[in-house]
Amino acid sequence: MFSRKLIIFVGLALFIAINFIAMTMSNKDTLPTSGIERLFISITSPFQMAVTKTIHFTRNIWDTYFMSIVAVKENIELKKQLGETVEIRNRYEELELENIRLKKFVNFTSTKPNTYVAAQIIARDPSPWFKTIMIDKGTKDGLVKGSPVLVPEGIVGQIIKVAKNYSRVLLITDRNSAVDSLVQNSRVRGMVKGNNEDNCSFVYTLRKEEVKEGEMIISSGLDQVFPKGMKIGKIIKVTKIHSQLFQDITLETSVDFNKIEEVLVFKK
Repeated sequence: MFSRKLIIFVGLALFIAINFIAMTMSNKDTLPTSGIERLFISITSPFQMAVTKTIHFTRNIWDTYFMSIVAVKENIELKKQLGETVEIRNRYEELELENIRLKKFVNFTSTKPNTYVAAQIIARDPSPWFKTIMIDKGTKDGLVKGSPVLVPEGIVGQIIKVAKNYSRVLLITDRNSAVDSLVQNSRVRGMVKGNNEDNCSFVYTLRKEEVKEGEMIISSGLDQVFPKGMKIGKIIKVTKIHSQLFQDITLETSVDFNKIEEVLVFKK
């Protein structure tokens, strides 16, 4: 008895031999004419067609798989290049914005050289009860407690604590802050007080004084802290109550404290 493996091997070898003979015969210049040859081709043709289709099918699958692998690699590379391009663009835009801010600082300080120290904000007080920031300059840069902090748009605050390399700044929006001020046009006196909000109050202005919405409030210089004539904010609301001696005046600060990143410290 022949083993099963031997029978399979002989059958496979016979199948390959038949296909080889059939392909050899089909390559002749003239078609077969004998009945045996025609019968032989009729028997082997279905097997040839099956083998050919299998080969084509396998080749198509391989080509598709190979192209998919290439497409995935190209997609990954393109995404990487796109990410690098976006990063470079963001850097460029950030440098442009920083350049605009620094130009304002240069123009602002050019009138009084060597009187200001530029500093960067490195931290903000997260507490709702205090309005302070931390800057990266301190005593080694010539800063002292009480030094006024400004930007070209107006007053930011004053230093309340100073270390060798860092300082804490009390913003004018803090309820503990006060700046002696006046209305720029009418020269009406008052005091700008913080209220721990984005706006400030212009207090101690007598009810009889004429104060209008839209007028600019500036520092008077009489508190010996802030230079005279620095912008503080614009009046947005005026309320007069007959039973009160002073007016209730609200102003919008000239400085957007949510957006500032660099400041100037006036060296006393």
